[in-house]
Amino acid sequence: KKDNKILKNQLRKLNPNAEISECRHEAKYLKEIFGDDQFGLEKLQGMNIVSLSAIAVPESFENALKSFGANIIHNYRFADHHRYSQQEIINIINHAVKLGADAIVTTEKDAVRFPFIERIDIPLLYMRVEIEMITGEEEFISWIDRICFKSSKIN
Repeated sequence: KKDNKILKNQLRKLNPNAEISECRHEAKYLKEIFGDDQFGLEKLQGMNIVSLSAIAVPESFENALKSFGANIIHNYRFADHHRYSQQEIINIINHAVKLGADAIVTTEKDAVRFPFIERIDIPLLYMRVEIEMITGEEEFISWIDRICFKSSKIN
């Protein structure tokens, strides 16, 4: 809470009129990328995994995996918004198998960028994370509506 207050004060100095909303991210479950199976986060307990991400702060994702008991034996980090090639994913799968990993775990944001892989020799999973608004939800939704759903009416 104290850190949030400090951050809010810094934001107010930059833009006194800005709407400030607070939210938190909560990991919910693991899901197969190319399948329908879904698992509780407790599945990570004791698993040797390869983490794979192309996000701005990969450490937060990796720390979340560790907090659920995963043993990360290798991290693959790409630039934010990286577009994966099929060969990259195949190479990562082959390396993970060679390392003896139990699974490759990525973010949902990254999973949607994976090209289809026909043969998979190791589970490819993503961690589902949901956002919970703590404060300012109505203002945030109103702001999104104003930006994304501007009236196209011609007067």
